[in-house]
Amino acid sequence: MLVLAGPGSGKTTVITERTKYLIEQGVPPDKILVITYTKAAANEMQNRFRKKMHGKHVPVRFGTFHAVFFTVLKGAYGFRGDSILREEMKNQFFKSMIEKYGLETEDESELIQDLSSEISKVKSELLPLEHYYALNCPADDFRRIYKEYENMLRKHRLIDFDDMLVMCYELFRQREDILKAWQKQFAYILIDEFQDINKLQYEIVRMLAKEHENLFIVGDDDQSIYRFRGARPEFMLNFEEDYKDAKKVVLDVNYRCNEMVVCGANRLISHNDKRFVKKIKSANSGGSPIDIREYSSMMLENKRIVEMINEYHHKGVPYDEMAVLFRTNVQTRALTQKLMEYNIPFHIKDRVPNMFEHWIARDICYYMKAAMGNRERKTFLRIVNRPKRYIARDALYEKEFDFEQLRIFYEDKEWMLDRIDTMERDIKLLKDFKPYAAINYIRKGIGYNEYLKEYAAFRKIKDEELFQLLDEIQESARSAQTFEEWFDYIRDYTVQLKEQMSQKKTQENCVPLMTMHSAKGLEFKVVFIPDANEGVTPHNKAILDADIEEERRMFYVAMTRAKEHLHISYVKERYDKEVDASRFINEIVT
Repeated sequence: MLVLAGPGSGKTTVITERTKYLIEQGVPPDKILVITYTKAAANEMQNRFRKKMHGKHVPVRFGTFHAVFFTVLKGAYGFRGDSILREEMKNQFFKSMIEKYGLETEDESELIQDLSSEISKVKSELLPLEHYYALNCPADDFRRIYKEYENMLRKHRLIDFDDMLVMCYELFRQREDILKAWQKQFAYILIDEFQDINKLQYEIVRMLAKEHENLFIVGDDDQSIYRFRGARPEFMLNFEEDYKDAKKVVLDVNYRCNEMVVCGANRLISHNDKRFVKKIKSANSGGSPIDIREYSSMMLENKRIVEMINEYHHKGVPYDEMAVLFRTNVQTRALTQKLMEYNIPFHIKDRVPNMFEHWIARDICYYMKAAMGNRERKTFLRIVNRPKRYIARDALYEKEFDFEQLRIFYEDKEWMLDRIDTMERDIKLLKDFKPYAAINYIRKGIGYNEYLKEYAAFRKIKDEELFQLLDEIQESARSAQTFEEWFDYIRDYTVQLKEQMSQKKTQENCVPLMTMHSAKGLEFKVVFIPDANEGVTPHNKAILDADIEEERRMFYVAMTRAKEHLHISYVKERYDKEVDASRFINEIVT
């Protein structure tokens, strides 16, 4: 059976009631397997079920895909908890590979993350290695790294999270006796959040369910937002083709959101082609209309959001019932600053990378330090070839940098002397600028923007991502009058961010700031969606039709978190550039 469960339609209740019903019909509880995606969701489902059973212990198996498949591997191969690859060991391996193959990068941790994600993609999507072309390093190097990674795991008798699926899949294909035993064990399989399933998970589930074909799946294709993990709504859309006799039930009443939010969300998602056509209704008639506002600048947008949070709070809405949902976690900086000004407690659900620790921010700071008179060798080693000036590392041999010594080193090369003169002049000029203007001059006068374009082309990544970060760094310097003042701000921001990260588990009644991805499954009385602009949402990384459809699903998820009040805003200008309102705004309204 395929259960299409729209937002707020009570899918958890459906699964727990179904499980209870099966037991009442005489199905042995230990023959029932309920799979969901996170440990927290599995625990919540189990607790809800236990309440339905009046606290009585009933041996139904609740677990995540990884937990269930690891149980299979433990029985077959004797794996234990310490058989799973530790994160430190994994990072150390990739560091050694970057060094071994001379992979150039400005940010080692970013490259490690990218390589790890690509290996995961190859495994979880069952892609043939010889036909896979890597995005983050030369294809031959990637294949060698992949093979060395696999050898390292086998040598130490370790597995990673993807292996739990791959090895289970291979085991079931090769050992029919083991597959039969698990088919007998789990005669009834119920799966929550089915729209998030990937190819490998689906193939294993099909094998497990083949004997009895008691497969009950619940999900919403309109909320499939994990494409980067291999999740595809197509598995759900094709379910009726794979199981010709499957029944389909649509849960089309939303018990969470008011009628206005549901209607606007329906209009938005109807623009997607690859979906089950359904018309969600609200159980809550009327309510506040969706508030869509345009602001001339991000500063005014953030100010007004904070004012509205204050207004709602004075009317009795708790802080933790008001959420601000962003497309990406780097968008939070300016709003957090404004919330602190107003003494409004908040917590950031996602891990927010400190942009001032990024290599681009460090480059900018080193230019400023040079302008302030810092002559340490490490300062100039950092900036001397950003942009490319073709100055050799050997030329900076003294502990203190000196332009005259550099000229002596290149005295027989006229063209190099011109470059050295230009660099010295640029650094002298910088010291008279305020931080915002200085960053502008580093970018456009000195040529740092061009350097980033070359770097992006070399790494085969989009330069927009780097420029977006640099825009945010520059924006943070707008109000600073001196370099020292901006450096003080960076230090304060870093301390506050660390405090946020360490306190977030203990804080209560705070305004949650989170990404649209992290908001899935949650609900709030009041939801704010700022920066609804083209390039932000849909993100500028979204190029293919499938990408745009996923971005639209993400916005749909964000909208349907709001129970009573939904505020969507966009700006006319971001980082001194005119920007367009997101196409999603028009789709919601018309």
